[in-house]
Amino acid sequence: MCAVLLVDASQCSAQLIFHKKKKPNKSTEASNTVEPDKQLYEKAMDDIKHGKQEVGRLSLQTLINTYPDSEYLAKAKLAIADSYFKEGGSSNVTQAIAGYKDFIVFFPFMPEAAYAQMQVAMAHYNEMPKADRDNEHARMAEEEFQTFLQKYPKDPLATQAQQRLREVQEVLAEGQFRIGYYYYVKGDKRAAAGRLAPLIQRYPLYSKSDTALWMLADLFEKSERKDIAGVYYGQIVRNYPLSKHAADAKGKLKSFGMPIPQPDPKALAWMTAEQNAPRPRESMIHKPLGIFHSGPDIRMTAISGTPQMEPESSTPPGTDILTGGSNMKGPGAGKSGIVATVATGETTTGGTSPAGAEAEDVNAAPGSDSTNGTPGASETPAAATPDAAAPAAGDGTTANPPAANGATSTPAATDAATSDAAKTDGTAPATNAAATDSAKTDGTAPATDSKKQKESSSKKKGLRKLIPW
Repeated sequence: MCAVLLVDASQCSAQLIFHKKKKPNKSTEASNTVEPDKQLYEKAMDDIKHGKQEVGRLSLQTLINTYPDSEYLAKAKLAIADSYFKEGGSSNVTQAIAGYKDFIVFFPFMPEAAYAQMQVAMAHYNEMPKADRDNEHARMAEEEFQTFLQKYPKDPLATQAQQRLREVQEVLAEGQFRIGYYYYVKGDKRAAAGRLAPLIQRYPLYSKSDTALWMLADLFEKSERKDIAGVYYGQIVRNYPLSKHAADAKGKLKSFGMPIPQPDPKALAWMTAEQNAPRPRESMIHKPLGIFHSGPDIRMTAISGTPQMEPESSTPPGTDILTGGSNMKGPGAGKSGIVATVATGETTTGGTSPAGAEAEDVNAAPGSDSTNGTPGASETPAAATPDAAAPAAGDGTTANPPAANGATSTPAATDAATSDAAKTDGTAPATNAAATDSAKTDGTAPATDSKKQKESSSKKKGLRKLIPW
């Protein structure tokens, strides 16, 4: 009896399943009035939401190609870029940046254009390595955040962009500071000043700007340029009154017999707010494992103050501009010059100009004396060097850091043909190439042996094999 009941129950359930109606596909129904482009967009967004990034991007690209006049065209382009951004990875980040910039170009007046610009900057920001690594992404992030703040200053994301820009500039300044500190400890005054001087000018909000000023002042003091050192000591007292170096800077100014400036009220309020701001602390376990972290340390970044909004110059810090010519005339004629560097961070050599060569200050303004301590007209000097620098104008309290003296010394001219010949066979030829050619044309050249001509031609062929130009 029980078995019969079980069989009947199973048959009834099977019949119910068989006669159960299937759910209709609303997308294929005749009564469906939803636009196909909207269906594609919603399906793609659902796929992206559930982690199917490639499938969603394919649907969005189909929408763009099939319905070029769709109202979802702009949203589809932005969604593709967002998909690459969320997926991450170097190649995907590159695709995301290209997609966001493409959106800004085609839809510059849409409200989402500010969001796209912010995402471009954040893409570079997320790729930033530590301060002592390659800073290409940090520089690009700085440029993109500056562009955002200039184009959309009243956007709701402006406050966030401003803080991110401070963090990026903290990383860039930290990288320059480490290089300058290395040269400072090493004792290379010129290379250290070439890094530290642009640093304090460009990034005044940097957490170690007061230390960089102290190092610069110490470099010039050791170079017996107390007038320039006093300028930097005065900047510490005025612009960083709560610094740990402020008391020592006042003592230095007093020993130099220079006036001690009063602290700037705005700078005092800014430093007070920075010192009282809550910051994340690094635990004892987290600190020794810092070498394994790929991201930069931004815990000490300023939380207030206007970040640097000017783009960085094309000339890298620590590089001087070479000036040629040995017939220079001016107040620096016949005095000692400094051989300029051609690579960032290289050590330069100071020496006395040879006879007949004269030094020139590349940063001096027309008509200014480069030897009496008057700065040039340039507002942003290349670098301040302890060996040859001009002090800033004013009373030594609020003046800008001094300009660099990029004087070069030009040795006596040498004959190119003679030097080339001397390099190949070690002996100087009797005549140069120009004289030989002129002698052939006017018929006054002395008779030469045919064997010597063959030998010289064979040497030239051998040289051409070694140096193919």
